[in-house]
Amino acid sequence: MSSLLHLDASARRASFSRRLSHGYAQAWRARNPGGRYVYRDLAADPVPHIGEGWTELCDHVLRHQITEIRRYREAVRTQRQREAWDVLEPLLDEVVDADEVLIGTPMYNFSIPSALKAWIDQITFPRMSLAGRSFVVTSARGGAYGPGTPREAVDHQERYLRDFLKGHFDVEDVRFITVELVNATLDPALAHLREQHTASLAAAMRELR
Repeated sequence: MSSLLHLDASARRASFSRRLSHGYAQAWRARNPGGRYVYRDLAADPVPHIGEGWTELCDHVLRHQITEIRRYREAVRTQRQREAWDVLEPLLDEVVDADEVLIGTPMYNFSIPSALKAWIDQITFPRMSLAGRSFVVTSARGGAYGPGTPREAVDHQERYLRDFLKGHFDVEDVRFITVELVNATLDPALAHLREQHTASLAAAMRELR
């Protein structure tokens, strides 16, 4: 049975990244009527930032060279570590149990929202592999940051996620579906770019289908 973990990170309830991620999830559920679907809203229900208890778990895993994810609980020895584990265990289980992870995220300040970064920090341990899973990222950006654009060099959203998922989690199957220039719908100074935004959105919706 196929399984999808669906995450949203936008602070806006009616955001473009959410529109795309929910469109993808709807199509996935139609293709997999018996599949397991799990949804987590990282903005509405934020994941806590890691604390010292988490760092102690991480240190134990590294010191004892524990690479099997199901063995991480062996690191829990104190009350502080237990409290950290109680936060991260359900998050980690959701990822491990998923065949595919769908992340809806905007670009904030050239990068990802802190809500998404907190989730990444909670579930990430040394030499941890999620190989064999696929990730889909539905992304929205206020401007244009694609190849050949003047701001391509300051894209720390897609570049960071691609580098992290491959470099740390050993995930090769990563796909991005992106709509750009969403600020053109609001900013009078970008009004001349609204047609480009509309075309970008239409292309993203076609890719979803």
